[in-house]
Amino acid sequence: MTFGPKAERYRTRVKVCGITRQEDARLASALGADAVGIVFAESPRQVDPDTAPDLFRAVGPFVTRVGVFADQPLGLIREVAHATRLDWVQLSGSEPPETAKGVDVSVVKAVHVERMEDLLAHSSYPADWFLLDAPPVRGQMGGTGAPFAWELADRLPWDRGRVIVAGGLTPENVGVVIDRLHPVAVDVSSGVETRPGIKDPAKMEAFIAAVAAADARSGGRRELRE
Repeated sequence: MTFGPKAERYRTRVKVCGITRQEDARLASALGADAVGIVFAESPRQVDPDTAPDLFRAVGPFVTRVGVFADQPLGLIREVAHATRLDWVQLSGSEPPETAKGVDVSVVKAVHVERMEDLLAHSSYPADWFLLDAPPVRGQMGGTGAPFAWELADRLPWDRGRVIVAGGLTPENVGVVIDRLHPVAVDVSSGVETRPGIKDPAKMEAFIAAVAAADARSGGRRELRE
């Protein structure tokens, strides 16, 4: 599966993150999610690496498997990525470039956007994709339900074919984000939950439908903006 610029011409990809149950992983896959994320960092949605393979087995063969880490040792990240057969590693902490370079799979770097300088500071970071998220809340790096100031992403240091938007997305506002920011993908966690780690089937379905509706409004093709 590709999240690159060519994918942008057709539709916005969807990542459902914070999966903790097989039934949620299975439903996300059935509804058309392109990626599912499991959190290995400290979080209300944290999953033990020994449990992760069972969760990933519940998704289809073409769904991207993402593991979320935050300021954890490179050796641990590599070990978990290999044991759980991750396609992507998401680095959601303050990892130096050397950590990204040492990972054996594709890297998503989460950028917690509070000011324009946060974006510029990562302009040359060695990642395949950049996930724009809200600043941490009480030390929690993601899944807080808080958005970032979207206007800060009107201009970005990377091609939008490498940009994923997260942070407080819901079925009600994801279309607005897609219309404004034109990301290659969107990432949702708390916006489709009944409580941390427990996904709501109706909300997941509504979220993915809202993404499709936003793409339909654009005719399935959007200009990439620098």
